[in-house]
Amino acid sequence: MLRERIIPGCNFLMLLFIVFAAGYGLGQSRLAPVQIFRAGFNQQPRATNELFAPFWESWDIIHSSYFDQPVDDVALMEGAINGMLLALEDQHTRYLTPEEQAYEKQAMNGEFQGIGAYVEEVDGQIVIVSPIEGSPAEAAGLQPGDILRQANGVDLTGMSSDAAAGLVRGPAGTTVTLIIERNGELLTYDIVRATIEIPSVRGEMLPDGIAYVRLNRFGGRTPAELEATLTELMAQSPQGLILDLRRNPGGGLTTVIEVADQFLDRGVVLIERFGDGRETIYDSKNGGLAEMVPMVVLIDEGSASASEVLAGALRDRGRAILIGQTTFGKGTVQTWRQLSNQGGIRLTIARWLTPNEVWVNADPLQPDYFITLAEEATIGGEGDNQLQAAVDYLLGKAVQGEEAGDN
Repeated sequence: MLRERIIPGCNFLMLLFIVFAAGYGLGQSRLAPVQIFRAGFNQQPRATNELFAPFWESWDIIHSSYFDQPVDDVALMEGAINGMLLALEDQHTRYLTPEEQAYEKQAMNGEFQGIGAYVEEVDGQIVIVSPIEGSPAEAAGLQPGDILRQANGVDLTGMSSDAAAGLVRGPAGTTVTLIIERNGELLTYDIVRATIEIPSVRGEMLPDGIAYVRLNRFGGRTPAELEATLTELMAQSPQGLILDLRRNPGGGLTTVIEVADQFLDRGVVLIERFGDGRETIYDSKNGGLAEMVPMVVLIDEGSASASEVLAGALRDRGRAILIGQTTFGKGTVQTWRQLSNQGGIRLTIARWLTPNEVWVNADPLQPDYFITLAEEATIGGEGDNQLQAAVDYLLGKAVQGEEAGDN
């Protein structure tokens, strides 16, 4: 069954851990090991038989000669798929076990069990992109850029994000001990896992008639939650709107287009460019709830994937300025599809570009005003100097930050 394309998350797993997405076509192709087990092998074209002869020779040798019998055929099959995907040398393409696929479905529904942090595998290291707002990870003090070194005494360096996920996630109420590297220093955290039910959107009216909308992620319920939030806020005739995408790791392609449509009139939101040069252009249409109100978008190093799509479209279209810090930089599109074993494959299928054809993988979004979040500040709460800068801008006051081009 075809699933929604992911611009996510960056190669994200929730440190619950949630796997965002995967691809089905390759897993169902005639070349995929799951499709060419012995029963159907002889039905393949001669060239395919010859190509996979070493595979089956190895299969037979393992079963006849490996000293520790019986071997685990499921593990061999999954290992073959993993090896095939690793050969593509794309960090966002991977195989999902049935268990990981089930966690991904939970993620799309907005309910998780774990510590609540999105991560990315970067050069063999498991790096936190952002803790989820209101999660045990955030409460413990985990930060974007933290490197996960150990989980319950097991070294995570060089491990795949999938394998790390299995060590960190677990039932609510249990504890995981993590060793984190931050700025060269090793820190230890004992974090109690929880069941996390988090709305993807929240909003409020700030003083001076400024509406504030925070998007935590782009999930299946996000468009409906955003519509309800904007309906309530726009009824109060705000003189400005702040859209907060900080620590938002992304989500689905369809979702971000629907979200963008609330803020943009007719025009380009996203360009999807495939390897053969084909392009698909995704447009917004007229009739959104917040197309006219002046806007500022807040971004940071935890804003990734779909967040970058939205922020890039709003700025390229002249709809909003960006305040905060440089974004994560993930500019590829993944699709995921379920396999017959209830696992799945997540496969990179395209690059995405902003309306001005900026590819954020090579060129992450730079804010119009670069402002680092104050050390003791909480996002959207006390001491949030980035939020205050956005309010000042909308009120026509001087913004305390480094303006783009100043350096």
